[in-house]
Amino acid sequence: MGWYARYVLPKLLASAMRQKDLVPFRSRIGRAATGRVLELGIGPALNLPFYGPDVTAVIGIEPSRAFLDMAAEGARGAAFPCRLLAARGDALPIDSGSIDTVVTTWTLCTVPDAAAVLAEVRRVLRPGGKLLFAEHGRSPEPSVRRWQDRLNPVWLHLAGGCNINRPMPALIEQAGFSVSDLSTGYVGRPKVATFMFSGVGTPR
Repeated sequence: MGWYARYVLPKLLASAMRQKDLVPFRSRIGRAATGRVLELGIGPALNLPFYGPDVTAVIGIEPSRAFLDMAAEGARGAAFPCRLLAARGDALPIDSGSIDTVVTTWTLCTVPDAAAVLAEVRRVLRPGGKLLFAEHGRSPEPSVRRWQDRLNPVWLHLAGGCNINRPMPALIEQAGFSVSDLSTGYVGRPKVATFMFSGVGTPR
């Protein structure tokens, strides 16, 4: 890992993820989360203030040491136990069927193998558990999609592995989930990176 990826990129991404336009997504997910929560790619722990009283504990998964350090700061004073683990989403150190709610916010765009991560999500969710997601991805507009496909190789390199052209609801459904309460639309600009998907995934 180079100097840029280790020291500069985490600060840039943390700043970008603090946009006010993203707060309604975090609030919606925080209100819907219940029980024992597993948050994939917890980053600088920006979701923690939005979790409500129905959350009993949070486990935060994060492969980046820089983000784990930021998350530790954010977890101080949380109203529930918060455990942070250095791990990857495609190999979760979590018992099967032990999680009530999995949360992903702008995480599935970055993982190398989204299908493998979603398979792990299914494994750790208890019967009746749910996946709450807010992600950006493939636009419904043909002209925007063409630009997403053209720019994705460069964007991937500059933004720490972030893909701007993944069809998020389709990926979640292909992994064996039913998607409900789906909300979509652009949030800010540029259009190639700001088409948002937010909803609930329930294992079929």
